Amino acid sequence: MKAVEIAKICHEANKAYCEAIGDPFMPHWGDAPEWQRASTEAGVAFLLENKNATPRDTHASWVECKVKDGWAYGPKKDAEKKEHPCMVDYDDLPAEQKMKDSIFLSLVRTLE
Repeated sequence: MKAVEIAKICHEANKAYCEAIGDPFMPHWGDAPEWQRASTEAGVAFLLENKNATPRDTHASWVECKVKDGWAYGPKKDAEKKEHPCMVDYDDLPAEQKMKDSIFLSLVRTLE
């Protein structure tokens, strides 16, 4: 399966998970802004290149990509300000957010 197809599946699974935990604001893949699709594709690429990566590694890679793109910590996600509440160390993430990294990693490993 191509990386972009894996990214689309991961994005849609993440959307469903976010809705399940009370965050209904994530768009479907086809409606997602380019920066959001690119972020998911970068996460897939990281895992395809790093076969022994852990959820902690996945999060660290995501933070690194976000920082390079000008994002910083903010109390709520704001794409215009490029702020995100998950721009923290993995250990400081809420359990629900850590689960997102685990789900993402598991999906990539299953679909690769």
